[in-house]
Amino acid sequence: MNSFNEFGLAEPILRSLNEEGYVTPTPIQAQTIPLLLGKRDVIGIAQTGTGKTAAFALPILNHLAANRVRPQPKTCRALVLSPTRELSGQILDSFRAYGRHMRIQSALAIGGVNMGPQIRQLAHGVDVLVATPGRLLDLAKSRAILLDKVEVFVLDEADRMLDMGFIHDIRKIIAKLPKERQTLLFSATMPSDIAELARHMLRDPAKVAVTPAATTVERIDQRIIHLDRGAKQKALADLLRQEPIDRVLVFTRTKHGADKVVRGLNKDGIAADAIHGNKSQNQRLRALGAFRDGRVRTLVATDIAARGIDVEGVSHVINFDLPNIPESYVHRIGRTARAGADGVAISLCSHDELPYLRDIEKLIRMAIPATGSVEKPRQSQGQQPQHNRNGGGRNEHGQNGRGQNGRGQHKRGKDRGQRHPQHAERRGDQPKAGHKPRDNHGRPAYNGENHAGATKAVTAQARPIASTQPIGGGIANVAFLQQR
Repeated sequence: MNSFNEFGLAEPILRSLNEEGYVTPTPIQAQTIPLLLGKRDVIGIAQTGTGKTAAFALPILNHLAANRVRPQPKTCRALVLSPTRELSGQILDSFRAYGRHMRIQSALAIGGVNMGPQIRQLAHGVDVLVATPGRLLDLAKSRAILLDKVEVFVLDEADRMLDMGFIHDIRKIIAKLPKERQTLLFSATMPSDIAELARHMLRDPAKVAVTPAATTVERIDQRIIHLDRGAKQKALADLLRQEPIDRVLVFTRTKHGADKVVRGLNKDGIAADAIHGNKSQNQRLRALGAFRDGRVRTLVATDIAARGIDVEGVSHVINFDLPNIPESYVHRIGRTARAGADGVAISLCSHDELPYLRDIEKLIRMAIPATGSVEKPRQSQGQQPQHNRNGGGRNEHGQNGRGQNGRGQHKRGKDRGQRHPQHAERRGDQPKAGHKPRDNHGRPAYNGENHAGATKAVTAQARPIASTQPIGGGIANVAFLQQR
């Protein structure tokens, strides 16, 4: 398909697309829209920045235009589930933009804000509801929304839902949906848990895959800077002064770390703001608005909060902390080089993060050009090297690395952080006061981020050099689809 006119979409939708400047469909749109118009269930392998929102929003709007039925009170005809407030808001904005010439009732159900207005908005029923899992279950529990009339269900960013511990909430929501429905699942990766979920929730789905990871790697100038952990703050400030930056996203692994980086930058005279799960919704919107408007050029974010940040003109992504989940690296650097532009991704890598770097290079199938020293830092007298191969340090959920289950999940299947990830965010990133972690010999074990002068280290290993062959185009050869 070379034009949106060839899909047979309703005239009001085509008029809106023309006003938005849409001419040629992206690969995910060209493959997905005809299938959805044909009422097929679809699994789409694509990440943000590929145009997937329009890929499912346009067929849904066309379905609503062709079947004009007033929604019943406290129901919705189309339900879109996404992992974060910011992404949910942007999805709803897209529906409203594409359907501006249609009389479509739409609503947003997200946490962090008063539930009262959302309840009142849902009272008369809506055509399109975009929601986060936790708030949707709260509304369903209070009988403010009934899900038995859903005609189209979209699960967006499914792999990130898994990372955030929403998998149990998703199963509860699916159990409330009618069996006769059209279902769409979009995910940048396909871990085994998501594949199993797809087998239960979709019927004979068509599979569509684009390989943005390969094109992203090719369009982005990636660099690694090896340095001591204590030198990262100064190195970041120097980069922000030296690089020709339009807008830059700086990623940290924890919420506390994001605030600490912002304080350091402000002290150095560099305007910056942070966005993470401990910020209120209004604070997050203000920070994102200032970043989008150019009033603040540096935004420091955690992985979860950054999902849904779709801002034009992000020239640089800087990983202050390397992610302990390699797929997150692909998501992070995908915030730049959008819409065919070029971008720069710079990662500050301390010695304790070398295992994360090896995992990332294995995933993207290339060795990232590096500068700096990879020598093992000196140990303080009497200090024992501390490293957890499964992922050291606390992530944004307040969890210790990936654990044996991988992808940031606790071993306890019914852990509160999994069942209610919004509670996990509120728990923060620091251990309880007075708690002193110890190693296998009963001696105090220190985390270099929390104790001045302490240094994390690992046994020195030779760094393997991965093949520089880019990711192939076939779905079987897409590295980020391989199970861990």
